[in-house]
Formats: sequence, structure tokens, C-alpha cells
Amino acid sequence: MARSPRVLLITLGLGFACGGAQQVPTEIRESHQAPPGLSAGDIIEVRVFGEEQLTAKYRVEQDGTIDFPFLGRVSVEGRTSREAAALIADGLREREILTDPQVTVFVEESNSLRVSVMGAVARPGTFPLVPGMTVVQAISMAGGFTALANQNDTILTRRVDGGVRRFPVPVRRISDGREPDVPLQGGDIIFVPERAF
Repeated sequence: MARSPRVLLITLGLGFACGGAQQVPTEIRESHQAPPGLSAGDIIEVRVFGEEQLTAKYRVEQDGTIDFPFLGRVSVEGRTSREAAALIADGLREREILTDPQVTVFVEESNSLRVSVMGAVARPGTFPLVPGMTVVQAISMAGGFTALANQNDTILTRRVDGGVRRFPVPVRRISDGREPDVPLQGGDIIFVPERAF
């Protein structure tokens, strides 16, 4: 039996919805990112209490290391600031350079603590992630929507459990107070499509 054009359109719409982005689940809306590990390109400051000559800034190299005095190449990639500080302190102690080194590591610039906003926004780009930042705030940092933006079809792309997942974010409904906003994590990508005419 032949389908009417209206039934066919509804069927195609359901098929697109099922095959496209997934609804934003509660755990994504309420997620809180664990401290990320250091990555290549990050700029860190290593401070050794009472040892000015050992206190300096470093850029994490592409191989995930920094070149630290007396220790040579120290692999810090994937480690938190605290773990990197402990690693350096252990190295200074084991090589008998200092008996009780007090080391702290501060992240000055992090590649992993950034989010990208693309598509129909005034100033697409990559922005630093600040604590508590949400999808709506990131779009505001990107200058807001253009006149052609399809706000309710905004897509959030995130790495989840080793894979990449896409979630629709109904920004218009969030702005109207009908939906809760979505907190962001480092590496998130927000894409705002244009309306189809």
C-alpha cells in the first residue's frame, strides 16, 4: 500500500532523529569533570620551596615530557598537577639532590581545559573552560547566535567512556527556563546549525 506524503515525512523524521544525536542524559547534565591530566602543549610552573634555581615554567613537549634540571626528561603527560609534583619530588629525593623537596605544579595554560563553539555563532572559536561553565555561557562567549541559527538543534559532542557521543541541546528551551543548562567539560565541542529554509 502506498504511503501518503505526510506519513512518509514523519517516518523520515523519526529515522533521522534515531540515527542522529542522542538526548542529553541526566548524568551528562549533572556531570562534574575530574581534574584532567597534563597534555602536550600545556604550560606549567614548577615551584620548589626554598630553591629558586629549580623554580621555572615549562611547556609540555609533544612526547609528554618536560626537561627538568638534574632529572632530565620527566614524563608528566596524563598526570594531574599533584601527581607531577610528587614525581619530581621523588626524583630529587632519589638522586639525593634535596633531602625533603617541597614541590608544587601550577597549570598556567591547558589545552585540555578548552571548549570549542562552531557553526552559526558570531565568533566561532576555542575558549578557556572556566569552572561551572555551561553550553549557554559558551555560546555567549562566542558572541551569541547569528540570525540564521537553529538554536534548538544545537549539538554537544563529548568523549564518553573512550568514545565520541553527540547530544542535542535545546538552547532556546534552556534560555526560556524550560530545560536545565548543560555543564561543560574540557574538550567539548558545541555546534550550532543554521535553519533550513
